[in-house]
Amino acid sequence: MKNLTTKAAKEYILKEYGYIKHDIKKLVQASRITAKQYNCSPLNMFFFMIENEPIRELNTHSYNFNTSLGREIKETFKNNY
Repeated sequence: MKNLTTKAAKEYILKEYGYIKHDIKKLVQASRITAKQYNCSPLNMFFFMIENEPIRELNTHSYNFNTSLGREIKETFKNNY
């Protein structure tokens, strides 16, 4: 996936998990809003929330656990969703 679109996110989630549990439009919108707040890519934010992949430029993980910034980002994302 190169760009975060509703269609691409839906296809990715269906491919990886087989079903969709959340509202894809809200998920993509929250990824974009939160990424803008933390100055990173919406695609990185999407994978951080879905797959718990680290966002290197933000230092969201330490020893495979979320740092305080990572936990803050997840809380902000939850509020934006």
